Amino acid sequence: MTKQFKTNINCSNCVRSVTNFLNEVPGIEKWAVDTDNPEKILTVEGQATSEAIIEAIDDAGFDIEEKVGGTI
Repeated sequence: MTKQFKTNINCSNCVRSVTNFLNEVPGIEKWAVDTDNPEKILTVEGQATSEAIIEAIDDAGFDIEEKVGGTI
């Protein structure tokens, strides 16, 4: 399952900052942030819950909200 979230992760240093947090979330198989997109879309593949992903990004100090219709 693929989920998408709007974030304020806007550069490679920000991506580096969230890497350990996301890599510790059970069920994430793959993730990426589109820093070129104005909404800084985080795309997550796997069985992780939205709540776990949001908590990880929040713990890393970034803003996140699930995109409406963000499950593919």
